[in-house]
Amino acid sequence: MKTDADWEQIEALVGDMEELQMAKVFDLARRLKPGLTLEDMRNPHDFPELHDTDWHYADGILTGIQGVRAGLLALRNRERDA
Repeated sequence: MKTDADWEQIEALVGDMEELQMAKVFDLARRLKPGLTLEDMRNPHDFPELHDTDWHYADGILTGIQGVRAGLLALRNRERDA
């Protein structure tokens, strides 16, 4: 069983990965469509400029990291409830 300190380290690492990837996705989006906001990026179908293979790939990596984060949170909660 992991300790709270172990979980905090894991969550911090995944959080750092998410933050870095979010910055990459946002930077690429703004190169494709200058002036784009984070809120705009949540609705990529509204911006034809984001129909870009590289942007979708980077966004997919971000989605994967966010999925891992959600899974880890569920696992941590399950361990706490056990």
